[in-house]
Amino acid sequence: MNWLTKAINFGEKIKKVLRKRPSKEDIANSDWTSCCKGPILKKDLENNLWVCNLCGKHHRISCRQRFDIVFGKNAYQILESPIPTEDPLNWVDTKSYKDRLKIARKKTNQNCAVMIAKGKINGIEVTAGAINFDFIGGSVGAAEGEAIIYGVQHAIDNQTPYLFFPCGGGQRMFESTIALANMTRTTLAINELKNNSLPYIVCFTDPTAGGITASFAMLGDIHLAEPGCLIAFAGKRVIQATVKEELSSDFQTAEFVEKHGFVDKVVNRKDIQKEVGNLLSILLRKNSDIYLENLNETSETNIQTREAS
Repeated sequence: MNWLTKAINFGEKIKKVLRKRPSKEDIANSDWTSCCKGPILKKDLENNLWVCNLCGKHHRISCRQRFDIVFGKNAYQILESPIPTEDPLNWVDTKSYKDRLKIARKKTNQNCAVMIAKGKINGIEVTAGAINFDFIGGSVGAAEGEAIIYGVQHAIDNQTPYLFFPCGGGQRMFESTIALANMTRTTLAINELKNNSLPYIVCFTDPTAGGITASFAMLGDIHLAEPGCLIAFAGKRVIQATVKEELSSDFQTAEFVEKHGFVDKVVNRKDIQKEVGNLLSILLRKNSDIYLENLNETSETNIQTREAS
């Protein structure tokens, strides 16, 4: 057997091994996932709120799982946000954008990457939003922008605080400038929320980057973050190549960002409900005092006006 025949046989063996490898769908449907020490049962991870007992890694979770943790199991109502025209640019690369949307919807059981819900935390009515990274990387397009704005409008109409759990890599390239426009639209919406003196709390999850960080995600009254999550605009390698300096190993982690003043507190997933509840109790009391003070000032002005006339 010459070297050429050996090479061909070796190549065939490699192909056979690759054919036996499980598909992405098989992995997703498996009872196992991986973490620091190798395979771990998903059930064990779920019982610990999808946080590894050994290394403390906070695994990515869906919007519904997020709401279950914050409000209690099924103790909330999902709000249906408007869905604008799909695939406005008729985008096609290796597959069409419409096909990508179908795959993402089947995978996540969501209409878009953002879900809005309402529920109670410590008896306080709250409007909450979250992004699912499994829906095209949590990227923001027209539908996601509409959902975020819908959540703001619901909070204003019902005079509730707005709690948001962002993640994702930024604006969706399949929608080009239509997606980019939602950076401005969501920023204006959050400003309107603040004009109504309603608390806006952001809890960063892994990863939050790009146009998400550069718009609505960085406008919170209070910024919380899950341990170890990535919070960035440009990637670490891009920045390192620009500044020509070695960056620290914890660069762009929640702890690093907290140290530099862009995050107020890093909070474990199991403590987020309690932390948000305490913050809302303080913020709503403050807003109530401001409202009463303004009301008293208005009353005194009216009395003085009547006396003068």
